[in-house]
Amino acid sequence: MPADLTTTATAHVLAVDVRQFPWIRRLASDYVFDYARVEPFFAGNPATSAAWADAIRRSQATRRQPAELARVIADQQVRRDAPAEARASGARLADDATRVVMTGQQAGLFGGPLFTLLKALTAMKLAREVERDHGVPVVAVFWIDAEDHDWPEVSGCTVLDTALTPHAIRLADLDGAGQRPIARLSLSDDIVSTIDALAAALPETEFRDELITALRRAYRPGRGMAEAFGVWLEAVLGPLGLVVYDSSDPAAKPLARDVFTREIAHPGHTAELASRAGQALVDRGYHAQVTPHEGAISLFHLTSSREAIRAVDGRVAIGDREVTLEALAAEAQASPQHFSPNVLLRPIVQDAVFPTICYVAGPNELAYLGQLREVYAHFGVAMPLMYQRATASLVESATIRFLTKYELPLPSLQAQDERALNDLLESQLPPTVEQALSSVAALIDERMNALGQVVPQIDQTLEGTVRTTLGKMQHEMHTLHNKVIQAAKRKDDTLRRQFTRARALTFPSGHPQEREVGFVWFLNRYGPALVPRLLEDVPLGMGRHYVLSI
Repeated sequence: MPADLTTTATAHVLAVDVRQFPWIRRLASDYVFDYARVEPFFAGNPATSAAWADAIRRSQATRRQPAELARVIADQQVRRDAPAEARASGARLADDATRVVMTGQQAGLFGGPLFTLLKALTAMKLAREVERDHGVPVVAVFWIDAEDHDWPEVSGCTVLDTALTPHAIRLADLDGAGQRPIARLSLSDDIVSTIDALAAALPETEFRDELITALRRAYRPGRGMAEAFGVWLEAVLGPLGLVVYDSSDPAAKPLARDVFTREIAHPGHTAELASRAGQALVDRGYHAQVTPHEGAISLFHLTSSREAIRAVDGRVAIGDREVTLEALAAEAQASPQHFSPNVLLRPIVQDAVFPTICYVAGPNELAYLGQLREVYAHFGVAMPLMYQRATASLVESATIRFLTKYELPLPSLQAQDERALNDLLESQLPPTVEQALSSVAALIDERMNALGQVVPQIDQTLEGTVRTTLGKMQHEMHTLHNKVIQAAKRKDDTLRRQFTRARALTFPSGHPQEREVGFVWFLNRYGPALVPRLLEDVPLGMGRHYVLSI
């Protein structure tokens, strides 16, 4: 297995090349291993110190409102009763010299999958490193993408029971779910029974009661879904200084007013620029993540629901009604809280509001971000560096010992059949057994082929009989071989248990652990000390998936 095993003060770390995984697209791998190929689409190579220095310099050229931004964040933190450390970090943003390493995610139930935590930790580690290496104040910010309306994406959380069997905990549909932005959905009394179901599914540990109590403080009836997510994220990461930002806050919308009005003044231009870049990516053998509609204005209008906006012959269609461009621009100027950016404009809004020098993205988010370089230029906003978040699996030390001892490629555990186990067991057979089986099979083939050459000289009708007999003998040898493998399985039950447990941990139901399992499960397993330990032990190196035992 192409992997490296290292040991830190608190963890064993196995590094696996991400190119082994079938879900890693070529753009993501080239970004790490052959950046020159993708350079035209991005603002700089984050693997170089010079790119960071340039990103800091360029971000200083965009005019922003640091005092007003710090006030908005402080008000949000007061409403969420954020930890003192998070408030101190937020206050640093009032200083025009402060830079930001940004990341973000939808407001998933109970914090969402493990990768949400990994995104935040990557941003925090990078902020520390850049502040130390470049001598500028840097804050890590988590942008809650609270205006999406993808309810199925955020309403569930998967945990593992004591047998490592996945259990999906799902919140009953809230009023307006699927139509309204997540930020406009309020938790009902059903959240109480949903947390009860989570508590019942989680294995009993010394940390479970305290964890459930903290979740009940965050997720309580009447509180907004996005606000609950923010409260919970701050409870977990706020003591380490993470700033959480709710992008749906009406008080924050004036900070993005200029972006909204410019988008309306040039209807369809953002979509056109992104389409051109998408085609350029395709021409280079990559893929375009977003294919915008012609004439699309990259904004949503927020009324009772979240409605797309399209320009048609000088007028604007919002759902079933039409307005003029002038009226829409006037509304954006007077009431920016009525608007929300779509996937193409959100990064522009984000980096017009914040002094962002780097955005921490999932490996496959890079495709749509690579479509935006000219869009950034159109709005006069400095495009930040893009850094792939840490990607990791958290396992027991026995699992790492198992993987390294048998040199088992981590991706081989994804399949939910026994092919990899059979190959492993076969590799452990005594050489004499395997050699004897192979020798007999080869001898049968040799002798029967020889017989097949001479029998037709006696009677040509027997040639088919020889082939049939050979096929039966080969089948019997294959059956015998399988019986030997099954006997090895029964004999080496320990190896089978190790394999099954490693697979259940790393690929529950065949899905990567970090995408499938809610990070609440890991907090229940390892306790509150997990987060600061991960902050120290998860490596920042892109292009590697880290298997860690804590």
